[in-house]
Amino acid sequence: QVQLVESGGGLVQAGDSLRLSCAASGRTFSNYGMGWFRQALGKKREFVAGISWTGDYTNYADSVKGRFTISRDNAKNTLSLQMNSLKPEDTAVYHCAARYRDGLYNYWGQGTQVTVSS
Repeated sequence: QVQLVESGGGLVQAGDSLRLSCAASGRTFSNYGMGWFRQALGKKREFVAGISWTGDYTNYADSVKGRFTISRDNAKNTLSLQMNSLKPEDTAVYHCAARYRDGLYNYWGQGTQVTVSS
Protein backbone atom coordinates (compact mmCIF):
# COMPACT_ATOMS: atom_id res chain seq x y z
CA GLN A 1 0.00 0.00 0.00
CA VAL A 2 1.01 3.56 -0.69
CA GLN A 3 -0.35 6.37 1.45
CA LEU A 4 -0.53 9.84 -0.06
CA VAL A 5 -1.24 13.10 1.75
CA GLU A 6 -1.57 16.39 -0.10
CA SER A 7 -1.01 19.85 1.31
CA GLY A 8 -0.53 23.41 0.14
CA GLY A 9 -3.94 24.30 -1.22
CA GLY A 10 -5.70 27.54 -0.45
CA LEU A 11 -7.52 30.62 -1.68
CA VAL A 12 -5.56 32.89 -4.00
CA GLN A 13 -6.22 35.56 -6.59
CA ALA A 14 -5.85 35.17 -10.31
CA GLY A 15 -2.21 35.50 -11.31
CA ASP A 16 -0.89 34.24 -7.98
CA SER A 17 1.17 31.12 -7.39
CA LEU A 18 0.78 28.08 -5.16
CA ARG A 19 2.92 25.06 -4.48
CA LEU A 20 1.23 21.77 -3.71
CA SER A 21 3.01 18.92 -1.99
CA CYS A 22 2.24 15.25 -1.66
CA ALA A 23 3.91 13.16 1.04
CA ALA A 24 4.16 9.48 0.21
CA SER A 25 4.73 6.55 2.54
CA GLY A 26 4.39 2.82 2.63
CA ARG A 27 6.46 1.63 -0.31
CA THR A 28 9.64 2.55 -2.16
CA PHE A 29 8.70 5.93 -3.59
CA SER A 30 11.25 5.78 -6.39
CA ASN A 31 9.45 2.76 -7.91
CA TYR A 32 6.28 4.74 -8.50
CA GLY A 33 5.23 7.04 -11.27
CA MET A 34 3.34 9.99 -9.81
CA GLY A 35 0.68 12.33 -11.04
CA TRP A 36 -1.57 15.22 -10.17
CA PHE A 37 -5.24 15.20 -11.04
CA ARG A 38 -7.99 17.68 -10.29
CA GLN A 39 -11.74 17.69 -10.04
CA ALA A 40 -13.80 20.82 -10.19
CA LEU A 41 -17.29 20.94 -8.72
CA GLY A 42 -19.71 19.15 -11.01
CA LYS A 43 -17.00 18.03 -13.41
CA LYS A 44 -15.07 14.84 -14.05
CA ARG A 45 -11.61 14.31 -12.65
CA GLU A 46 -8.93 15.34 -15.13
CA PHE A 47 -5.24 14.73 -15.50
CA VAL A 48 -3.01 17.71 -14.72
CA ALA A 49 0.61 16.51 -14.75
CA GLY A 50 2.67 13.36 -14.43
CA ILE A 51 6.25 12.36 -13.74
CA SER A 52 7.80 8.99 -14.43
CA TRP A 53 9.17 6.73 -11.74
CA THR A 54 12.65 7.47 -13.10
CA GLY A 55 11.98 11.18 -12.87
CA ASP A 56 13.23 11.87 -16.37
CA TYR A 57 9.88 12.22 -18.09
CA THR A 58 7.08 14.67 -17.38
CA ASN A 59 3.86 15.47 -19.19
CA TYR A 60 1.15 18.05 -18.73
CA ALA A 61 -2.40 18.79 -19.70
CA ASP A 62 -2.53 21.46 -22.39
CA SER A 63 -4.48 23.73 -20.05
CA VAL A 64 -1.57 23.98 -17.59
CA LYS A 65 1.45 23.60 -19.85
CA GLY A 66 3.91 26.44 -19.30
CA ARG A 67 2.29 27.44 -16.00
CA PHE A 68 2.60 24.32 -13.82
CA THR A 69 5.72 22.29 -13.03
CA ILE A 70 5.72 18.83 -11.50
CA SER A 71 8.74 17.54 -9.62
CA ARG A 72 9.73 14.81 -7.19
CA ASP A 73 12.25 14.42 -4.40
CA ASN A 74 12.92 10.73 -3.88
CA ALA A 75 15.08 11.39 -0.83
CA LYS A 76 12.11 13.04 0.88
CA ASN A 77 9.37 10.86 -0.66
CA THR A 78 7.67 14.00 -1.86
CA LEU A 79 5.88 15.06 -5.01
CA SER A 80 5.33 18.74 -5.78
CA LEU A 81 3.31 20.85 -8.17
CA GLN A 82 4.37 24.44 -8.66
CA MET A 83 1.43 26.39 -10.03
CA ASN A 84 2.05 29.84 -11.48
CA SER A 85 -0.22 32.35 -13.19
CA LEU A 86 -3.27 30.73 -11.66
CA LYS A 87 -6.64 31.25 -13.29
CA PRO A 88 -10.17 30.93 -11.90
CA GLU A 89 -10.62 27.82 -14.06
CA ASP A 90 -7.84 26.14 -12.07
CA THR A 91 -10.21 26.02 -9.09
CA ALA A 92 -10.61 22.38 -8.08
CA VAL A 93 -9.68 19.71 -5.57
CA TYR A 94 -6.21 18.51 -6.47
CA HIS A 95 -5.26 14.90 -5.86
CA CYS A 96 -1.91 13.21 -6.13
CA ALA A 97 -1.80 9.66 -7.40
CA ALA A 98 0.75 6.86 -7.65
CA ARG A 99 1.27 3.93 -9.99
CA TYR A 100 3.84 1.19 -9.85
CA ARG A 101 6.41 1.88 -12.59
CA ASP A 102 4.33 2.53 -15.73
CA GLY A 103 1.14 0.86 -14.59
CA LEU A 104 -2.26 2.31 -13.83
CA TYR A 105 -2.77 4.91 -11.14
CA ASN A 106 -4.27 2.99 -8.25
CA TYR A 107 -3.26 4.95 -5.16
CA TRP A 108 -4.90 8.28 -4.44
CA GLY A 109 -4.68 10.99 -1.84
CA GLN A 110 -7.68 12.70 -0.25
CA GLY A 111 -7.03 15.95 -2.08
CA THR A 112 -6.41 19.60 -1.31
CA GLN A 113 -8.69 22.46 -2.35
CA VAL A 114 -7.37 25.19 -4.61
CA THR A 115 -9.62 28.20 -5.15
CA VAL A 116 -8.64 31.01 -7.50
CA SER A 117 -10.70 34.18 -7.35
CA SER A 118 -10.97 36.58 -10.26
